[in-house]
Amino acid sequence: MGVEPVPGHPAAVASTDGERLLVVADYHAGIERGLRRDGVELESDGETRRQQLLGVVESTAPDRIVFLGDLGHAIGEPAGEEREELLALFDAIDVPVTLVRGNHDGDFEGLLDDVSFPVTVTPGHGTRIGSVGFAHGHTWPSPDVLSAEVVCVGHEHPVVRLEDEVGGTRVERVWLRGRVDPGPFEQHYDGALGIDADLVVCPAFNDRSGGTWVNVDGQEFLAPFLPEGLADGEAYLLDGTRLGPYRRL
Repeated sequence: MGVEPVPGHPAAVASTDGERLLVVADYHAGIERGLRRDGVELESDGETRRQQLLGVVESTAPDRIVFLGDLGHAIGEPAGEEREELLALFDAIDVPVTLVRGNHDGDFEGLLDDVSFPVTVTPGHGTRIGSVGFAHGHTWPSPDVLSAEVVCVGHEHPVVRLEDEVGGTRVERVWLRGRVDPGPFEQHYDGALGIDADLVVCPAFNDRSGGTWVNVDGQEFLAPFLPEGLADGEAYLLDGTRLGPYRRL
C-alpha cells in the first residue's frame, strides 16, 4: 500500500505522483476555544501540537503536507487564539500545503489572505493526487477519488476501548485499513464505479477531539459510508500493533 503510518504518530506518508506527502487528519487548531464555550476549561495546547507536527515534518521530509480536513475547529472563519495558532503553524511550515476541506473548514479563505505562501484548498468531496485519493469523510468522496488505488479519509477520529486483565480500561487512537466495499458507494452514485481500492481511515492528530469508539456496541459512525464501506477493515494502534478486525475487537 502506498500510504504508510509514521510509527508512533497520528500521521502517514503517501508516495505518489513523484511526491512524498505527509498526511495529517483532524488537527482541530483552537479546539480549546470551542471547548470553553461548552464549559470545559482547558489551556491552549497549540504550541505542543505545532511542535509535534514540526517534529514529524522533520523526520519524514515531505514534499507537501496534505491536511485531510478540519485543520481548524471553528465552523466559520477562524478567530482569536485559533487564528493565531493557525498563522503560527503556517509561519513554521516550509513546504507546500493542500487542505482537503472538511466540515470545520467552511470559511478558511479569509485566513489564507494572511498566509505568505499558496495553500491549495480542495472541495469537500476530495481530490486525487496520483494513485491516492483524499477526502475528509463528512460527505461522499467523488468518483474520481474513489478511482484511486488507496483512499484516505479522516473525520471519524477512530478510537478503541481496551481492557486489561484486571478490568482497567484505556482509550487509544487507531488506524482503520482494509478494502473498500463498493456497494454503498455505487448505491449512492446509482451505478457501477469500478472501485478497486484500499481505504485508510486516519486517526485524529488532535488528542482532545474525541472520537468514534469503533469497538463499543451502540456507537454510530460519523461518515455516511461507514462502517458498510469498510466491511473487512482492521484496526492498528499508532505504534503499528495490529488489533484485528475492527468490528470484532
